[in-house]
Amino acid sequence: MTKIIDLSKTIEYKKEDPWFMRIKIKHASHAKSLKLIRFALKLPKKLIPKNFKGWADDKIKNMGVHSTTHIDAPWHYGPTVAGKRAKTIDEVPLEWLYGPGVVIDMSHKADFEAITVEDIQQDLQKSGATLQEGTIVLIRTDRDKLKGEDFFERGTGMSKEATEWLIQQGIKVMGIDQWGFDLPLKYLVQKAKESNNPELFWEAHLVGLEHEYLHMEQLTNLAALPSSGFKVAVFPLKIKGGSAAPARVVAIFDNE
Repeated sequence: MTKIIDLSKTIEYKKEDPWFMRIKIKHASHAKSLKLIRFALKLPKKLIPKNFKGWADDKIKNMGVHSTTHIDAPWHYGPTVAGKRAKTIDEVPLEWLYGPGVVIDMSHKADFEAITVEDIQQDLQKSGATLQEGTIVLIRTDRDKLKGEDFFERGTGMSKEATEWLIQQGIKVMGIDQWGFDLPLKYLVQKAKESNNPELFWEAHLVGLEHEYLHMEQLTNLAALPSSGFKVAVFPLKIKGGSAAPARVVAIFDNE
C-alpha cells in the first residue's frame, strides 16, 4: 500500500499574511453560475436537468508564481547559467522532479544563522542518509509553523557554500520549509548595508548563475518525514516562460 504525505501549503487567503503574500480567491456559487449558464447558453429552464444546481467555479487573484509552495526555475536566478541560457519552468525536465528524498534536519539552527556545509555533513552522518545523483534534498527548519510577518522576517537559510556542496553531490533539486531559501531577505538587506558587502545579498540563489539547480520554497510538514526511505514528487504548473510555478509537493512511501 502506498502512503502519501502532503508537503504543500493550502492555497488560501490569510489576513495575517504580509500584503504581498495575500492570495485572493473568488468563489462563484452554484446558484449564481446556474443563472450565467442559462443566460450564456440560452438554455430554457425546462431543459435544465432536474437535480442540476449549477456548477461551482473559482478564480485565483493576486497570486504570483512565487506565492505559496513553489519551485524556482534556473531562469529566476538570472538569464544565464554558466554562460548558457537558463531554463524556464516549462523547460525543466520532469525526470529531475521525481526521485528519492532526503531530509536534512536544521530545525536547531537559530534565526539569521546560515546553514553550512559542516551542518549538512553532520546531519547526514547522524541520520545515516546518503546522497546520490537525482536525490531531492529537503531542508527542515520548522519555520513553516511561523505566521504573519514572522514567516517572512525570521528563519535560517542556506549559505552559498552549502548550496554548492549539495550540487557537487549531484543534487539538482532541493527545497526548504521557510519563506525563502536564503537567510531572511530583510535581514540580508540590513547586513549588506551595514557591512557594505555586496556578496551577502541572495548568495544561495546566485549560485544558480554558475550551476544549474532548482529549489523549492515554503514547503511544509517536513517534521512528519524520516530522514530517508521515500520518494519526492515536485510537479509544477507548466507556465510558458515562467521563473517559477506553484507545485503540489508530496512524499511517497511504497509498501507501507
